[in-house]
Amino acid sequence: MKLNLPNKLTVLRLAMVPVLMIVLLLPIDGIWPAVVGCAIFILTSLTDMLDGMIARRCNLITDFGKFLDPLADKFLVFGAMLAILCKYGDIRPIFIWVVAIIIFRELAVTSMRLIANQKAGAVVAASWLGKIKTVTQMIGIVVLLLEDVILPPEVAAKNIASYVVMVLMVLFTVWSGFDYIRGMWGYLDPQK
Repeated sequence: MKLNLPNKLTVLRLAMVPVLMIVLLLPIDGIWPAVVGCAIFILTSLTDMLDGMIARRCNLITDFGKFLDPLADKFLVFGAMLAILCKYGDIRPIFIWVVAIIIFRELAVTSMRLIANQKAGAVVAASWLGKIKTVTQMIGIVVLLLEDVILPPEVAAKNIASYVVMVLMVLFTVWSGFDYIRGMWGYLDPQK
């Protein structure tokens, strides 16, 4: 199978997920795993914007890309969040619920997309609200990783920035999830 450039960038994003997780979970004290992991996360996240721009500008939009691009985003976000859950115990009691909500929403929306595809034969592309949700989650992950690095220790110790981004992540995750489910509800028929 020959992939076009946007699809190659999407596959690269998928391949970077285990690399990111390994770096974030390195048993090294200090800021370096977070800084290097954050750099990998940001560069990998930028491939999402880049592949979309190239696909639209060069008319390289494919069903493969519409299917794999949102999955690559989910795997990247899930990988980073799971590593953060393992590494940062101070926010874990609250962050575990954030991660659970995000995973539940993603599974629900992905399932609805598959049903819509099966019933209507159409691949459901990401909505503007879904894109905002993805950007919010990505920015939230950067803040979670860098709060201890950037903020003064007495401020970082309170995790205020982390809690603010967690609220925003949940808000846009739930809002976009309801928006997708409302839009695709017609494809569900409990009689079939």
